[in-house]
Amino acid sequence: MNKTIVSILTASLLISTASAEQKIISIGENKTVGEIIATAISAKKADANKTEAKTTEAFDYKLKPKKVAENVWCFLGALDKPTKENAGFMANSCYVKTTDGYFLMDSGPSYQFAKQAYAVMKKIADLPVKYVVNSHHHDDHWLGNDFYKKTFNAQLIGPDSINKNYKEGDKTRMYKVLPENAIRGTHIIKLDTVPKKEMVITLGGEDFHIIPMDVKAHTSDDVFVYMPKSKVLFGGDLVMNGRVNSDRDGAIMGELKAIKMMRGMKWDTLVPGHGLITDKSALDETEQYFTLMKERVLKAMDDGADATDITEKVKLEEFKDKAMYDLLNARNVGYAYDELEMLE
Repeated sequence: MNKTIVSILTASLLISTASAEQKIISIGENKTVGEIIATAISAKKADANKTEAKTTEAFDYKLKPKKVAENVWCFLGALDKPTKENAGFMANSCYVKTTDGYFLMDSGPSYQFAKQAYAVMKKIADLPVKYVVNSHHHDDHWLGNDFYKKTFNAQLIGPDSINKNYKEGDKTRMYKVLPENAIRGTHIIKLDTVPKKEMVITLGGEDFHIIPMDVKAHTSDDVFVYMPKSKVLFGGDLVMNGRVNSDRDGAIMGELKAIKMMRGMKWDTLVPGHGLITDKSALDETEQYFTLMKERVLKAMDDGADATDITEKVKLEEFKDKAMYDLLNARNVGYAYDELEMLE
């Protein structure tokens, strides 16, 4: 009797297995179970390889230059802090085309950015980059330098703080924030020239006045560039629009001095370090922001405000709809208070 039961169960199992095998063969286009499993494993490996290949490809900045003046093109960055999504492209980088080559204002946040920017500009004019000027030491503006030095032996010009404060191997903010495929290949190198007073470079018939600030403004030693013939001014981070400035390394009195200097120059185009406005109104927001901040902080101090409540007393709500307001404005008010209190 037990043998009969075993035989019946075995037969049932064989019938079930055969039925399942038949279904698998049907679903799997005449493939056996083993073949289907092997196919699935192979597909999974292929997907993994695709993912790996994608991450090993260079980050695509999707750069599109905007012509802001005759022979001047800029890559205008996002009105944001550096993120993995924008890969540090939140500062402006500008090319000036001359008959003898390109002049560049700020080289961007990485080697990959610089390489891709030049690839785009090469389609406009296949010219070497002769000079690169860095406006200040924040690394979203100059970590592309190495590309231009290696590719063209371009002359690198900028503030002494870059040479003093950074060296190869340092993990600056961009190294910490950018995805690996964006920061890959980026190296910190020294500047060739650090101007201590205004210097003039003539390239292809165009004069470039490189003007270092003699006081702390956005940072300890900012540089801006003026082209009198073309009436173009590159303000670096001394000027921002569409977003609130960051005064963490600067001084409100120096900012106001820089603004006064720029107001005394004849220009039709002004490119900010961050921001999309480049016409005659480009300086207005920065001027209003720091002028009002000085006035209101001083008044609040006269009314008895101190360091514990100055950010509650001074809001600058005219700028509440600007990018970065929530992140930076209260801090800037605090910095201004510390600075102006010392002047009392």
